[in-house]
Amino acid sequence: MRISLTPELENAVRAKVESGLYHNASEVVCEALRQALAREREREWLAKEAAIGFAQLEAGQVVAVASKEQFMALVREEP
Repeated sequence: MRISLTPELENAVRAKVESGLYHNASEVVCEALRQALAREREREWLAKEAAIGFAQLEAGQVVAVASKEQFMALVREEP
């Protein structure tokens, strides 16, 4: 597989390799892709959870809290 990078990205990859954190450009690109996929999974999870929360709000399934401490205690409860 061949990929094309802008000069700016090519310089960034080169700098990462020269820093000693990576052995070669492939390692830099693989790590960047792993991180991008992880962010994508996190965004998908967050969107799903937000939709669930909105549906609960619309259905009137709410709990009133009066303080940050009450909120944190509620969040820490196991379902």
